[in-house]
Amino acid sequence: MPPAGSLVHVKVQKVLLAEPRGFCAGVEMAIKALEWVVRIFEPPVYCYHQIVHNEQVVSRFEQLGVVFVDDLAQVPDGAPLVLSAHGAAPSVVAAARERSGALVNAVCPLVTKVHREIKVRAERGYEILYVGHHGHEEAIGATAVAPDATHLIETEGDLDAVQLSGSPTALVAQTTLSHDEWQHLASKARERFDDLWMPARGDLCFATTNRQAALKAIAGRSDAIIVIGSASSSNTLALEKVARSSGCQLVKRVDSPRELPPELSGIVGVTAGASAPQQLVEEVLTALDPVDGIEEIATTVEDEYFPPPPDLRELLRNLALVTAVSVAAPAGPTNVLEDDRSVPAFIQAGS
Repeated sequence: MPPAGSLVHVKVQKVLLAEPRGFCAGVEMAIKALEWVVRIFEPPVYCYHQIVHNEQVVSRFEQLGVVFVDDLAQVPDGAPLVLSAHGAAPSVVAAARERSGALVNAVCPLVTKVHREIKVRAERGYEILYVGHHGHEEAIGATAVAPDATHLIETEGDLDAVQLSGSPTALVAQTTLSHDEWQHLASKARERFDDLWMPARGDLCFATTNRQAALKAIAGRSDAIIVIGSASSSNTLALEKVARSSGCQLVKRVDSPRELPPELSGIVGVTAGASAPQQLVEEVLTALDPVDGIEEIATTVEDEYFPPPPDLRELLRNLALVTAVSVAAPAGPTNVLEDDRSVPAFIQAGS
């Protein structure tokens, strides 16, 4: 691997670029929320867990004065605080509201959906099988919604070992699972439990599923596959697993173009996890420098959009009113985020 900071120039024959790739609607929403808080408050601004699982994004925010913590005790009383996209236990959210002077909960709405399903089913007397990854922040937050009723299932062995009381059973999932991984465990659960409740609309993130489908569309034509994203990103690791199961001879996950294997040649497929910024994709494509150019293979068009978190909208409305009063001027429009959808996420260096 080239030394840190050195230029990489691989020069492959051709690149097949998967579409969709990169940021999903939930990641866009969470990053924009933290960007707003950084603009509003003087540093330090605190964030409970990494806002999203990408080292480049996290590093950029750290340069801007964001302090990422894994314990609310590390947050000074009254400090501005953002909760990450992956969701947090209800007790953590409640404690954060008491501790922070300005709290923005940037949880992805799809994660909120799963939390709601767990809460409702537990209240109705169900035992809940939650298919997810041990230790992942999303799984920790979701299983804490109803800890006495929820069983974390990561493998078929976990499913075989679980002992239930005879209550009705529900099956829900971590949003960033591999579709194949989920299908296997869901099928096994249906074999074991006759009256298994599952949500009418599945829990898997549409963006995760779309990126896996797009990767499968290019895998058969690729001599190698590059998956862009961090090791902490569950959906990125799921993409890597899908790439390896495709039978491609060389699969490499990279956090930056410096990690590209020098032996790359021929046709290279490229995709990016839902937390990886487009800037990083462009850097990788520049480093690959394909002789015959880049062919983008699109399997679907994503137009989903999640508006800013309610906490942030309320905070900005209040700031707008205070500003108007302080200068003795009429209050401006309360919808200060009306152009949010057209603004790309991720603060670039030097901005």
